[in-house]
Amino acid sequence: MTRKGKQLEMYSASMLLSLHMAAKRDFGSFHSSNVQETYKYSREFPNNYILSYNVQIYMCSNFPSQSDVHAVLYYHKDYIPPLFPFQIPEYDFGSLDSLQFGKECREKCFMLEEDCTFINHGAFGGVLKDALDIAQKWQRYIERQPLRFFDRELLPHLVYVTRRLSKFIGCDAQDVVLVTNATTAINTVVRSAVKKLLRQVCTETGTVLQEEKVEFPVTGKQQIISLVKSTLKSGTKLAVFDHIPSNSPLILPIKEIIQVCHERNVPVLIDGAHALGSVPLNLRSLDADYYVSNAHKWFCCPKGAAFLYVRKDLQKSTRPLVISHGFGSGFNSEFIWAGLHDYSPFLAMHVVLNFWEGIGSTKIQQYMCQ
Repeated sequence: MTRKGKQLEMYSASMLLSLHMAAKRDFGSFHSSNVQETYKYSREFPNNYILSYNVQIYMCSNFPSQSDVHAVLYYHKDYIPPLFPFQIPEYDFGSLDSLQFGKECREKCFMLEEDCTFINHGAFGGVLKDALDIAQKWQRYIERQPLRFFDRELLPHLVYVTRRLSKFIGCDAQDVVLVTNATTAINTVVRSAVKKLLRQVCTETGTVLQEEKVEFPVTGKQQIISLVKSTLKSGTKLAVFDHIPSNSPLILPIKEIIQVCHERNVPVLIDGAHALGSVPLNLRSLDADYYVSNAHKWFCCPKGAAFLYVRKDLQKSTRPLVISHGFGSGFNSEFIWAGLHDYSPFLAMHVVLNFWEGIGSTKIQQYMCQ
């Protein structure tokens, strides 16, 4: 390589530390890219991005300026994940293929006491041991230099984990935001638990609340669908359904219910607090207007992690309960920073995603339903 080529390699490597700062500024820290833009990039930057892009940058006729580097990268619309400050556990499917669910899995992967057969993840969850360890590592790392972390590092890491989660639940990254729990997500939708909140809103606004009872035993999903068809009134402003009710092991036929509601132009909020991890999710296929779920229950994430999905055409009218610096900069930007709090449960979600992807969601969920 020529001397100019070596200079270029060093130059482009350093430039990648501040890749997106040359373009229009919007909400983001002083040293990270615009938050909203990074959700939209369709593919991830290759791991060997410095070498692969050296070639393209070197082909510029003149020694590239900062804007030249950005022009190449923005043209390709590639997303560049941030680097982790420490090793994140990964789970190879082959090494975990022999893992026995039950006692062996509890001892290796969880912190549950040995004299209890714990089956109620639907209450307050049961965290993966590695995920809790990583959450605590994040907490210690943050305190080494809090200003650097919150000002320069946090937002890119939140974008990254949101992008990964969106793939797992089958939606676009720009349609989902991280929140601390499903209750917060539901409050966000209804005001821009559920029964108490709806009753309170009705008291404040004069709105009429309609509730319907499901008769047990349930004979099949058609019983639920017929109930919705016969009772859903025209002019309903919002229909709210549990994906899995908290007090019964019943999976509602959500896809069919959503179709009934949409045929009558009624928007739908699905409370999937117990769904993430316990059933396969593909939010594109479900086509709900709003969907919320917790990550600490069956997904086994550290407590304080959940998500809110909002259909694109409803995002401008959906505001976070806490208005902060991202206001007016886009749906994701408005939710990503809710003031100073513990973000480590979100950041530890990488471990949980690695676990589910390593073993396989289908294998885990088949065991859960046995």
